[in-house]
Amino acid sequence: MALFDFLKRKKAAEKAKNLYSESSIQTGRRAEGANMPVKKTENILIKKEKKIEKPVEKKSVKGFSYDIVKEPHISEKATILAEGNQYVFKINADSNKTEIKKSIEGVYGVNVLSVNIIKIPNKKRKIGKIQGFKSGHTKAVVKITKGQKIEIL
Repeated sequence: MALFDFLKRKKAAEKAKNLYSESSIQTGRRAEGANMPVKKTENILIKKEKKIEKPVEKKSVKGFSYDIVKEPHISEKATILAEGNQYVFKINADSNKTEIKKSIEGVYGVNVLSVNIIKIPNKKRKIGKIQGFKSGHTKAVVKITKGQKIEIL
């Protein structure tokens, strides 16, 4: 294996020397690397090849989004909370409180005072011999300022 590595290095050194001398001819300068050992020209060429520009990825800006709030959660408890300026929504499980606040303020045009998140776990259900799970979800209880309302129905 060492023999093959030696041959590969020798070919690479010859290519590097040819490239270096060709670039000096195009610029009209005397080849400065002509008297330099082969290893130094290799290093210079490798450094030039490493300066490849990578494409810049755009950062995702998290403003208010319609994907975060799925739908309002309607139940007896939710209607009782609505009288006290608290509303319940089903939300995306990956979202946090600040994202929920921005999305509700943007979608409904209200001022949000606080957000509480409730995670409902999966529950076992049995129909005859078949066992399965009722899927869980995530809810957010949002408190808004007095005098403002969200028309759900």
